[in-house]
Amino acid sequence: MLKANKPIHVIGAGLAGCEAAYQIIRYGIPVILHEMRPVKSDEAHKTADFAELVCSNSLRANNLENAVGLLKEEMRRLDSLIMQQADKHQIPAGGALAVDREGFAQGITEIIKNHPLITVVYEEVTDLQQLEGYVVVASGPLTSAVLAENIKKLVEADYFHFFDAAAPIVTAESLNYEKVYRASRYDKGDADYLNCPFETKEEYLAFWEALRTAELAPVKEFEKEVFFEACMPIEEMARRGEDTMRFGPLKPVGLVDQRTGKQAYAVVQLRQDNAAASLYNLVGFQTHLKWPEQKRVFGMIPGLENAEFVRYGVMHKNSYINSPKLLNDKFNFKAMPRFYFAGQMTGVEGYVESAASGLMAGIHTARAYLELPDITFPKETAHGALAHYISNPEIRDFQPMNVNFGLLPSLGKKIRNKKEKNALIAERSLNALQDVLQIIK
Repeated sequence: MLKANKPIHVIGAGLAGCEAAYQIIRYGIPVILHEMRPVKSDEAHKTADFAELVCSNSLRANNLENAVGLLKEEMRRLDSLIMQQADKHQIPAGGALAVDREGFAQGITEIIKNHPLITVVYEEVTDLQQLEGYVVVASGPLTSAVLAENIKKLVEADYFHFFDAAAPIVTAESLNYEKVYRASRYDKGDADYLNCPFETKEEYLAFWEALRTAELAPVKEFEKEVFFEACMPIEEMARRGEDTMRFGPLKPVGLVDQRTGKQAYAVVQLRQDNAAASLYNLVGFQTHLKWPEQKRVFGMIPGLENAEFVRYGVMHKNSYINSPKLLNDKFNFKAMPRFYFAGQMTGVEGYVESAASGLMAGIHTARAYLELPDITFPKETAHGALAHYISNPEIRDFQPMNVNFGLLPSLGKKIRNKKEKNALIAERSLNALQDVLQIIK
């Protein structure tokens, strides 16, 4: 055990870092939270708030028959700070959990900054080994170049990266409501999405052609473009085929315009982005197009002819380590046990998954600090499945992964109804989580 009078250092005040810090202080342990913004900014964040959502404002599905919905419910039961604030700042989004991004980030920032056991230090950490005691590295996929090099030397292994992208945001008042209609797919929720319909194949094809030939923002020569499939830039999707978007984010199935009783050829959905419902983001429209090209091409979407863009889409480099070779299922660096890693740099992908990894890393670090017995999140839980994925040495071609039911053990029996099967898996997961809850609460 390291000296108990020393605080635990947490690097990064994103979703994972804030969650890790919150879990640590629940054990009565002081935390020094290092955050480089606003002293040093990056290419994606726009504010100085902690846990800022830089891409979508959606935390995805909220039902237990979906793996990420299960993960969120487990986090609620584990007293997650991120889920407390997400539920508090929830805004309409059908079957998804979307948040007012400003209220969400500000709520987390206020709790973290005002807690007596947390000291926030605004600085860029450049050398992890200069920090004494236990350290949780949650610097995120946008880890600064200097710290990234330091981590690379620390782990003595190849460092990987992929590109992620953020979707544009438009003002609600600038939309053409003669074309835009309100509905949720299959009428889930309370008609929470705005829908922009391509009524004919011809107008869709004109948009598709303009999108796939539009001019991209330059990529630095030393950065190879490797796209993560779950966050594919819309123009890259267009280049894969004429109908690729129609089977993806522009899928018209389940969206009927009640004014006409018809289903369009393709539909672009807009998701509410703030509590005032004055801003909407283009669902699935992560992009690397130049800003003037975004204005031109996205203006071809029915209803967006005169749209006011308050934020254009951007693309940025996301970095992650080869976790199966480096970490155990406690998110602990095997070669130097005083270091823990959390967040997207461990290879979990998505807001919720990132926060969940911070939750686990925070609990494990605190228990190591206090010399309490190790706990293991069962593989039957969504948390345990993620921990197993990032630490499984049998994985050779390690890639970032969203939580999914394929990561959890089989039920051992055939159930044809997928929803029923997933519900049973979720029930098993929440029952298995009880063993962990009895230990940590």
